[in-house]
Amino acid sequence: MSLSWTDTLDIAIELYEAHPEVDPRQVRFTDLMQWTMDLPEFNDDPKRCGEKILEAIQAAWIDELD
Repeated sequence: MSLSWTDTLDIAIELYEAHPEVDPRQVRFTDLMQWTMDLPEFNDDPKRCGEKILEAIQAAWIDELD
């Protein structure tokens, strides 16, 4: 499976599993972007990422906590 920036829910699930101790409400977007790019399945151009995408990933990750 290959992840891209538009796979926000799948990215959120992977981040939740990779960083279970982290409160996604406290994550800086710079860290969120780097952690996403560090996922083994992630394969997309960093230039395609923007604030709206990071907000969507963060919101999906928060939803995973509930």
